Amino acid sequence: MNETLTASIESPVGPLTMVARDGVLTNVSMHDQRHALPPPDDAVTDDAWFKSIAEQFDAYFAGELSTFDIEMDLVGTPFQRRVWSQLCEIPYGATVSYGELAQRIDSPKASRAVGLANGRNPIAIIVPCHRVIGADGSLTGYGGGLQRKTWLLEHESRHRH
Repeated sequence: MNETLTASIESPVGPLTMVARDGVLTNVSMHDQRHALPPPDDAVTDDAWFKSIAEQFDAYFAGELSTFDIEMDLVGTPFQRRVWSQLCEIPYGATVSYGELAQRIDSPKASRAVGLANGRNPIAIIVPCHRVIGADGSLTGYGGGLQRKTWLLEHESRHRH
């Protein structure tokens, strides 16, 4: 493929912009998301390439899909990639604290760094950074906004199998 593709879909949490490079998903961002990377200027819009990903999002938002099956390339530092990999292990409808996530990557004192890596997650929803909460159970920080985080967690809680 050797080109960058992009497409946008509508969702209950607003428009989602997807980017793929060399045949692999590299980015999903929400409108007005903090730290969102816009598609490169040379990206080609290709709704057909993203059809199966869009279908998985539709199933997720319908409460019919709890795990995405998408090849991804998470571009970041080794530490960020460890955090993002561990995010993918948080079960649908469950939550963990930043401290718990730090322990899971064998860096128990790095909860603040885990929070920063979580905020730089390049693939929203599929890599479920919305499932990370404060140690006291509060819904702290979310690049897509706390309203969206609340919606996603309530959605998953309602449709947990």
